[in-house]
Amino acid sequence: MTYDKNNIFAKILRGEVPCDKIYENKYSLAFKDINPQANVHILIIPKGQYIDVDDFLKNASQDEIVSLMQAVTEVCKITKVASSEGGNGFRLIANTGVDGSQEVPHFHFHVMGGEPMGLRGLRRS
Repeated sequence: MTYDKNNIFAKILRGEVPCDKIYENKYSLAFKDINPQANVHILIIPKGQYIDVDDFLKNASQDEIVSLMQAVTEVCKITKVASSEGGNGFRLIANTGVDGSQEVPHFHFHVMGGEPMGLRGLRRS
């Protein structure tokens, strides 16, 4: 599969589509989900063209990988879901591929919290 340069996140990164930015660093961008599924629902994307987590981990530089994880930490502080900020925790999700319900073919994390998440969206095994 090749990267689709016209996916919504690519358009956001090019400034063609606006977003409600929460945080940005050299290699990552975080913004509010337009269809939130929790009180806090933030998307964190690498600025590089990566389809999914597998593509990202195989092809991203060490700086890009570290930057994305730093963005997760900062977003959790900003939104106060981090325990260090008085929060009660959060869910970090990376949907991957068809079976993982990935809707946008650009690697991204969902940070969800601000309320008990329970088993929403998870099957018991």
